Amino acid sequence: MTDQALTMVLRRDRSVVLASLLVLALLSWSYLFWFSGNMALLHADGGMAVAGMAPDFQDWSALHFLTMFLMWAVMMVGMMTPSVAPMILLYAQVARSAPRERKVFAPAAWFVAGYLLAWSLFALIATTGQWALEGLALLNPNLASKSGIFGGLLLIAAGIYQWTPFKQACLAQCRSPLLFIQQNGGFQARGPASLGLGLLHGTFCIGCCWALMALLFVGGVMNFAWVALLMVLVLLEKIVPRGVVLARGAGLLMILAGGAMLAMRQLPFHWPAPG
Repeated sequence: MTDQALTMVLRRDRSVVLASLLVLALLSWSYLFWFSGNMALLHADGGMAVAGMAPDFQDWSALHFLTMFLMWAVMMVGMMTPSVAPMILLYAQVARSAPRERKVFAPAAWFVAGYLLAWSLFALIATTGQWALEGLALLNPNLASKSGIFGGLLLIAAGIYQWTPFKQACLAQCRSPLLFIQQNGGFQARGPASLGLGLLHGTFCIGCCWALMALLFVGGVMNFAWVALLMVLVLLEKIVPRGVVLARGAGLLMILAGGAMLAMRQLPFHWPAPG
């Protein structure tokens, strides 16, 4: 294959991968919008009851747990696909050009599968957390915190985590795709090994972003403006030149917001209701 032909193939592959990731993200968000509009229907299995249009939480059934797990898994795909795109594009490009140097690398699909597997495991943890929080009556039907104390403490905890060395170490792995691959065995020839590399990268991303994902319980898991804001923050932390500074700045804002929420709980009066 000539250099010009290889360049054209790589450009085509790049377009195909980007289009595939875009479709995956759009399908995920479409499902979430559909799910949000049909949450009240979950009462049919006994997981929720309907009072008017607002669901009233009850004991979870196995089917309800599975339904919520699917929701969390799809949400993680929709939120994390944009930020992992540079890594996937790099992997796909190297895998395509490898035969030119008489090397064979596993298709990028193996790496993507490992990455999504990591976030699916996180979705399982998030579903269990939602189950526990509903049992403690800490969530409203929008899956947002009903407790100013709980919400404030969660914001402060997430803000503090943004400043920890562990957060910075995980973020560094996410910000440098090529360095990550070089430090963890390089591009893999076998599918299972590539799957493991994707799983490892996903684990680093979870280490970087789990506290931000926990903030979904503050603004509301079904509040898509809040979900989109967190998705953009995750993306910017990974791609802007001073992502570490951005992460710490966002953490400071979280601490201040959490402190304000806690302070409001101590005031001897309540703000008047609108209207």
